[in-house]
Amino acid sequence: MPPPLDEPSDPRSATSVHCRDLPLTRDAHALVPTQTYRQYRGLELIASENLTSLAVMEANGSIFTNKYSEGLPGARYYGGNEVVDELEVLCQKRALEAFHLEGSKWGVNVQPYSGSTANFAAFTALIQPHDRIMGLELAHGGHLTHGAFTPKRKISASSIYFEPLPYQVDPVTGLIDYEALEKNVKLFKPRILICGASAYPRDFDYKRLRALADINGSYLMMDMAHISGLVAAQVQNDPFEYCDIVCTTTHKTLRGPRAGLIFFRKDKEADLEKRINDAVFPACQGGPHNNTIAGVAVALKQASTPAFREYAAQVVKNTKTIGEELVKRDYKLQTDGSDNHLVLWDLRPLGLTGSKIEKICDLAHITLNKNSVPGDKSAATPGGVRIGSNALTSRSMFEPEMRIVADFLHRAVQIGLQAQSEAGSKLLKDFVARLEGDGEAAKALQQLTKDVHEFAEKFPLPGVPDSASIKRVE
Repeated sequence: MPPPLDEPSDPRSATSVHCRDLPLTRDAHALVPTQTYRQYRGLELIASENLTSLAVMEANGSIFTNKYSEGLPGARYYGGNEVVDELEVLCQKRALEAFHLEGSKWGVNVQPYSGSTANFAAFTALIQPHDRIMGLELAHGGHLTHGAFTPKRKISASSIYFEPLPYQVDPVTGLIDYEALEKNVKLFKPRILICGASAYPRDFDYKRLRALADINGSYLMMDMAHISGLVAAQVQNDPFEYCDIVCTTTHKTLRGPRAGLIFFRKDKEADLEKRINDAVFPACQGGPHNNTIAGVAVALKQASTPAFREYAAQVVKNTKTIGEELVKRDYKLQTDGSDNHLVLWDLRPLGLTGSKIEKICDLAHITLNKNSVPGDKSAATPGGVRIGSNALTSRSMFEPEMRIVADFLHRAVQIGLQAQSEAGSKLLKDFVARLEGDGEAAKALQQLTKDVHEFAEKFPLPGVPDSASIKRVE
């Protein structure tokens, strides 16, 4: 067994206070098994999360963290980067391979710290301050970095530095309203037309979006953060066929560490590669996190395997199953189902808020998130929850298990209705008080929690070589 983190592994380091971990490290170390046990006995349904492999974790926690490497391979501002150069080139090569791209046509920058950083660096490379952008409205499934704002304030750097006009989904079908988008594109003339979303359960019509971008000579940029693993596995439409820029995170369906990538079409403009690279560094960030790039390289290699393609296909099947089971129980889903890794559940017909169902599920160790649904009147009390199957699929769960999970979710809603009835109030604090009390809702919640634990602990936890060794932590 390795020594505790607050004890030096090499006795010689004990003579140097600068090499010895501080006592606080013991507290941090104690939280690792606590978090491990939380993930093991619970059900992770947040669509933007996943469970990465031990190999990715080992690379992400490797000695590459010690090296500063501002610049690009072969052109660094620090010496001693010959191994880091080799790593970054390897990661670039694997990124192109994972998404079936030719290096003569596409390039990739693997240095962004996150998807948000990647998006803003792409904007910085492509347009000037106060230029116009169009992305899917946040309340309709878009993302903060696509130009989110409210009537009272600009929320994101993308709306602070650029002029956004959001597009929306059809209020009846829940699908992107391409006809309305076409009208607004002609009127607004954006420099960048953004596709991609954080809570949109259907695929994108890239051919149509390309035609809309071409009306005004706009760039077409895809943020595939949520679906990049599905794109790599070719179980979603291919954005690279029509887009100029494709950005992504690496930790959602791609199942890597937390980072970002920017792909760019080399034949779009002669200087686009330099503009992208300069926008990442020095314009938007400093030296890359080489340990994270190592983890990304491992994840991209995994994403190129037949096993990963099977995984991604199963994610789609599992999500469809959850959606079908909820619809069978007469619940309302945005677009009535899903083509990807998530479903958006509209709770408004039940008189419940997303916050209340999120709270019940948290107490039962089912992790999901409250989420706006189109037509919500308040962002503070959204009317829905977002559910994803990425992590559960990584734990080797299939359609039969998704039916059980859907029943857990059904029970959570019924508990919510009971608690709201017992509270005699719609205030969240009164609702929570009933869940923590001794009434029927509280008793039902205790049983649900017990059932969730017994179910979840039957399945392995990725990143832990022997799940049986996971220690119980209360």
